[in-house]
Amino acid sequence: QVQLVESGGGLVQPGGSLRLSCAVSGSIFRVNAMGWYRQAPGKQRELVAGMASDGTTNYRDSVKGRFTISRDNAKSLVYLQMNSLKPEDTAVYFCNLEGPWRDYWGQGTQVTVSS
Repeated sequence: QVQLVESGGGLVQPGGSLRLSCAVSGSIFRVNAMGWYRQAPGKQRELVAGMASDGTTNYRDSVKGRFTISRDNAKSLVYLQMNSLKPEDTAVYFCNLEGPWRDYWGQGTQVTVSS
C-alpha cells in the first residue's frame, strides 16, 4: 500500500519561504511522475509542479521562478521549495504520485501566506 505524507506547511508572511516535503512509503511497480497540487477554498485543485520519471519538471506559470520541485530517491522524499510567497499561494498543498494504474494522494498540508 503506497502512502504519501506531506509536511512543512504553515503560516508565512508575503515574500517568505517554505519547503514542503512528501514522504513516500510502500512498494510500487513504477512511478510515472510525482507532483504537487494545491486547492484554495472554492477553487479546483490545480497542478503546481510536476516531475516525470526522467527528472523533467514542469510548473504552472504563476509559480515559475519561485517554486522548485525536487526529489531524494534514497530517502523516498519529494520536496517543493517555495520562495517569494504571495497571498494567492494560500491553499492546501497535496503530494501526488502517478503510478502505472492509479494516482495516489497525500492528506494535504495547509499553506497560508498572510501578513
